[in-house]
Amino acid sequence: MPDTILIVDDEQHIIDLAKMYLEQEGFRVANANDGRSAVQKILADKPALVILDLMLPGLDGWEVCRRVRAESDVPIVMLTARNDDIDKIVGLELGADDYLTKPFNPRELVARIKAILRRTDRRPTAPANAINVDNLTIYPEKREVQIDERSVDLRMKEFDLLLTLAENRGMVFSREKLLNIVWGYDFAGETRTVDVHVAHLRHKLQGMRPAIETVWGVGYKLD
Repeated sequence: MPDTILIVDDEQHIIDLAKMYLEQEGFRVANANDGRSAVQKILADKPALVILDLMLPGLDGWEVCRRVRAESDVPIVMLTARNDDIDKIVGLELGADDYLTKPFNPRELVARIKAILRRTDRRPTAPANAINVDNLTIYPEKREVQIDERSVDLRMKEFDLLLTLAENRGMVFSREKLLNIVWGYDFAGETRTVDVHVAHLRHKLQGMRPAIETVWGVGYKLD
């Protein structure tokens, strides 16, 4: 059964263009034209990936992303008509996996989708045994995290980032190195992505010992 890609855009020519290239690559394509129907389709139909325009009638793309992220870890590629870093940063902070600026090259869109799906299909290579660091316990095979035996719900990339730091306790990782390990060498994002995910981890892992430490001018470590 081919992966289903949901295109959320109110411009039919954008949908038609992306659909043509995606179907040529063997994907099944569905679409939604406004934010509210997009949220319903994402949560009900569970597509493999969502292409999400920011400027939508009803709910805008940011609000769609916020509502979806409360219930789903589906990969999201945001589309923005403005070449504005603020749009991109806000999108990443809300949980988008990548972004493209309109007008975009449909071949680049397909390449990025394939790269994201490869990463999300990765199986953890960590050892089967639990990793214990003070009051933090990580179960790599089950992809579960506990603090003082309290379960903590992490998104995919948050878990991968924490696991990388915990498996290499005391080692300082640059932002570029973490991008390569956690997101993959073909990720087209910025090092700001790492900072956003570290901030999310620190918020969710309050009370964790040890904390994720910033090494100024270098990167991060779990000391």
